[in-house]
Amino acid sequence: MVSDNVLNRDFHATRPNEKWVTDITYIPYKQKNLYLSAICDLFNNEIIAFHLSTRNDLQLVIDTLEKARKVRKTKGVLLHSDQGYQYTSRHFSKLLKQYKMKASMSRKGNCLDNACMESFFGHFKSECLYIQSFESEEALKTAIDKYIRFYNYDRFQAKLSNLSPVEYRTKVA
Repeated sequence: MVSDNVLNRDFHATRPNEKWVTDITYIPYKQKNLYLSAICDLFNNEIIAFHLSTRNDLQLVIDTLEKARKVRKTKGVLLHSDQGYQYTSRHFSKLLKQYKMKASMSRKGNCLDNACMESFFGHFKSECLYIQSFESEEALKTAIDKYIRFYNYDRFQAKLSNLSPVEYRTKVA
């Protein structure tokens, strides 16, 4: 089920849990790919949930959404994604309705409609993945965990008054 582009590139949120964006990126590792799904709160660009899997499937995005639900209230949240088959599935649409969330989707093939997630993944790859090599899958997973913690708690952002996402949420919200 394809949803309208409700977000319409309005990446500004006035409060936490107003607008979330989500996407999946692949991470080449040895002879296979790993897939990282993440959800970002547009209020402060905080990565509120992420999940890593060897499969780019519906369960990956469900696991990410369930992690977000454990740390945040979902009622009334606008969740924006691309039109990947995981997000357009009936099961995912039913989950969003069950959790009282509103779906929004980028126009087909238009990555700029989800620029905030694309930007995060770009920073993640250039600041974490491309500058080191990993001896094991476990070392890669540890580096991902550490980077997202760094991004949320220590990496300041100019548009957040030079605060980290968590500092901004704590001081402003």
